Amino acid sequence: MLDVNSPLPVKNSPDKKTAPARKTAANPLRRLLPRHNEGYLAWVLVVVIVTFSLLSDQFLTLQNLLDLSESYAVSGIFALGLFVVLVTGGIDISFAAVASVVQYLIATLAMSYGLSNPALSIALGVAAGALLGMFNALLIYGLRIVSIIVTISMQALLFGMLMWLTNGRSLYDLPEWWTMPLQVLPFSAGGQTYQIGLPLLVMLAVALFTWLLLNRTHLGRQLFAMGGDQESARRIGIRVGLLHLFAYGYLGAMAALGGLVQVYRVGEVVPNALVGGELDVLAAAVLGGASLNGGKGSVVGTLMGVFLIGMLKNGLNLIGVSNYFMNVVIGIVIVAAITVTHYKKRKETDVGFV
Repeated sequence: MLDVNSPLPVKNSPDKKTAPARKTAANPLRRLLPRHNEGYLAWVLVVVIVTFSLLSDQFLTLQNLLDLSESYAVSGIFALGLFVVLVTGGIDISFAAVASVVQYLIATLAMSYGLSNPALSIALGVAAGALLGMFNALLIYGLRIVSIIVTISMQALLFGMLMWLTNGRSLYDLPEWWTMPLQVLPFSAGGQTYQIGLPLLVMLAVALFTWLLLNRTHLGRQLFAMGGDQESARRIGIRVGLLHLFAYGYLGAMAALGGLVQVYRVGEVVPNALVGGELDVLAAAVLGGASLNGGKGSVVGTLMGVFLIGMLKNGLNLIGVSNYFMNVVIGIVIVAAITVTHYKKRKETDVGFV
């Protein structure tokens, strides 16, 4: 007779047996995946470096890497300034025009009015760039106009006025302090002498300052908080308007500094030399993990994005790819890299279709 008080035998479920096995088997694969956006971007950089090293024996040479770093130092300065604006949830496309205006302004003051003090010239240029950036912020958040519309309009206005007033004329007879090459950090390797140039050092200094600002100050924490949720930031007492003025002013200052460094590199002021590369800088910041909605990203990721685009262009040029097709390849890689770098975030928030 069956004892109704005795416990019924429990059969092990197949699902309960296999579930831990699947979890255990999946763990090693998960450990291989990067935990941060910079990790995904690092894998992309490794693939790009290995690929172009196999296709061209000139790519992974010390001289080429130094030249590449020098060439994209100005883009790095721009991207770091833009990153601060992106952190707040804004966007600014006018930085190249701001840089061009500041270049011409300082060159004119030096050539026509005798401005010869390097420190004063740099200070005036950076201040002018900051004022132009803050003017953007006043239009955007004072008049409640969409940031991308304001900054595209400002880019067209500044660049159009510059070309109209100067007739597109380049300036060559610049002060010696602005164009004289400096022997900065020379070193020897393989029997040859190399040097780390001033543009790269300026970019690294800007990167360090920006990192300290965003990660080690109360102001930086407020900028990230505002970008994450502007309304909540306002409710807890963060002065959103002043932070926007600071962020856009910071980008304007970095745009001016980048413009001055560009003149040092090439030895002349060319009004249209910088305009047209804004999307590359924006793409670099987004590749580095910056969100167009604000509150995300890092300084290290931004620099990695800059040099990813730089390596792509440099490598494609070395293997003889045409400039037209180069843009196609870079566009494809940017889309792929953005997809990879945001894959983990999407997986964490994805709840399915139903």
